[in-house]
Amino acid sequence: MKKFIYTMVAGVLMTLAACSTQPQATEMVTPKKDIGLQLYSIRQLIGNAEKFAANQEQVLADLAKMGYTTVETANYGDGKMYGLAPEDFKACMEKAGLKPLSTHTTRGLSKEELQAGAPSEETMKWWDECIAAHKAAGMEYIVTPSQHTPETLKDLQTWCEYHNAIGKKCAEAGLKYGYHNHSFEFNKVEDQVMIDYMIQNTDPQYVFFEMDVYWTVMGKASPVAYFKKYPGRFKLLHIKDHKEIGQSGMVGFDAIFNNAEIAGVEHIIVEAEAFESADMMEGVGKCADYLLKADFVKADYTK
Repeated sequence: MKKFIYTMVAGVLMTLAACSTQPQATEMVTPKKDIGLQLYSIRQLIGNAEKFAANQEQVLADLAKMGYTTVETANYGDGKMYGLAPEDFKACMEKAGLKPLSTHTTRGLSKEELQAGAPSEETMKWWDECIAAHKAAGMEYIVTPSQHTPETLKDLQTWCEYHNAIGKKCAEAGLKYGYHNHSFEFNKVEDQVMIDYMIQNTDPQYVFFEMDVYWTVMGKASPVAYFKKYPGRFKLLHIKDHKEIGQSGMVGFDAIFNNAEIAGVEHIIVEAEAFESADMMEGVGKCADYLLKADFVKADYTK
């Protein structure tokens, strides 16, 4: 009898030991995905050279832990990014486990250039320096974040030709060039919707569009409708909501991601301009968490 009891107890203990080494059924493994962050989202922490120098080590490490894999910058000037030479900026990102992917930067056209119908030699020289700096930083994309709303189609055509010229320079250097929309591009210039005219009058070989899905919705347009109208033109997406992603219920993210292949999407980039959370790092963490857990978001859009 004692032998039977000892055998039974030993069996129970072995079973308990085996269970303790196995993950609980309620545990979930969050898949790794290619998700970028526009660093403008946390500008209060690293938005200039001084803040970047003071906070970058902890902030960048935290972004990598959240699941971000790439960054898009918004602080280029005088050949530097956040006060660093391009090569140093690249090394800084790589140390944190992040890849410099793209940038928001531009040089606008002056009234004199618009009147002449072409950019000056000085303007195009600025772009040569800008392109070289971003190539040295290891980036793949240069994006113009906005432009002035032209008063005439003639001026809008000059802008389109300007974007084509920049895009050609980028292509010659092995980079891709795009334009990022807000909501005003869905207004009309004379009798043409500005964003449609820009898409139709820029060369797909040289110019793509980084659709900001939130601003597209705020412009009373459908992101998916634009994907289908202009397939292949949207290599980057700004994934944005009124605050944290998924917070407002205004943006149909499932439909957007389910049509990403039609759009030509290569990378997705989170941008936030405000947060429900008092802590902005908590806010960008919630954005990453939403995308990591969403089954309609692919791990990699380059494949």
